[in-house]
Amino acid sequence: MLQHRPHTTVVLAMSADGKIADFKRSPARFGSRVDKAHLEKQIAAADAVLFGAGTLRAYGTTLTVSDPTLVELRAQGGKLPQPVHIVTTHSANLNPEINFFKQPVRRWLLTTTAGSLSWKERLQTFHSTLGTGSQECPPEFEQILVFETPTREIDIPAALKYLANIHITRLVVLGGGELVASLLQLDLIDELWLTVCPLILGGNTAPTPVEGKGFLPDLAPKLQLLEVHTVEQEVFLHYRLQRSAD
Repeated sequence: MLQHRPHTTVVLAMSADGKIADFKRSPARFGSRVDKAHLEKQIAAADAVLFGAGTLRAYGTTLTVSDPTLVELRAQGGKLPQPVHIVTTHSANLNPEINFFKQPVRRWLLTTTAGSLSWKERLQTFHSTLGTGSQECPPEFEQILVFETPTREIDIPAALKYLANIHITRLVVLGGGELVASLLQLDLIDELWLTVCPLILGGNTAPTPVEGKGFLPDLAPKLQLLEVHTVEQEVFLHYRLQRSAD
């Protein structure tokens, strides 16, 4: 919290038993239109959104701001129609042919040195298969951000500090559970929006909002409930992370 970084909000929908996808890790499309509108509103308020490669692989796309009112609000605030969409991945094992690379958004890649090299090799292979006469728009990342710890992991605090330095002040995290766990472990989350949807998915391998090794009760991040909204069969929970100063 004390470090220079964007205000970071996690936005996720989950089943009543706390799963963000089924045991096959299929795209989570169980949220209602109200939940999708809620998610779009949170994205529209952000300067950038951050999500893991697993989330991108599941959907193949990202959610863009399409509501004209939200687009206009962004314009009034001096913002481009879409926030930056940042994929974080150690390996950059991404398929250049997914629809994400055709969407009208600015795409950034947050990765390691090895991941950056891997992605460049994938692009070379992709271009060679297209041939010189192809009219297909090549997949691209506007920026490749390499922030690496001495153990060759992604240095998330350094990356968030960089984002703040280039005036990205509000960041929305869209999953998955491993990324959220890493951010919680580093105390880099300010708020959570959790939508509880009326179904039970079960499955001991089905992903949850927070994966990783977990927390013991005495060391677990503590939350303050800010809002509760019920719309038809869904419950929208808004939490703030509590810190020792609170």
